[in-house]
Amino acid sequence: MKFTIKREHLLKPLQQVSGPLSARTTLPILANILLQVSDNTLTLTGTDLEIEMVATIALSQSHEIGATTVPARKFFDICRGLPEDAEITVTLETERLSIRSGHSRFFSFHTTR
Repeated sequence: MKFTIKREHLLKPLQQVSGPLSARTTLPILANILLQVSDNTLTLTGTDLEIEMVATIALSQSHEIGATTVPARKFFDICRGLPEDAEITVTLETERLSIRSGHSRFFSFHTTR
């Protein structure tokens, strides 16, 4: 999975989908957001098992289809801290997710598919 998106297109949907999520949960996966790339769209999904929020964003740049989850709070904090005109590239290779903007790598961690 790989996609590049402008910060301004990602931040508001990311904030909305993160709304129902709690950092303190008995199921750690519920603190994550599901990222799905398919057919020129990025779909963000967050749930607390009672409420599910879904946002779909059109991707205008090249991308690779795939899906994974990311810690919602960390991902949002990284995106929020970037300059307004920043482009964010998210890449999942094997079981390693990387978040980059410009020449900087902000976050890299192991994940499971």
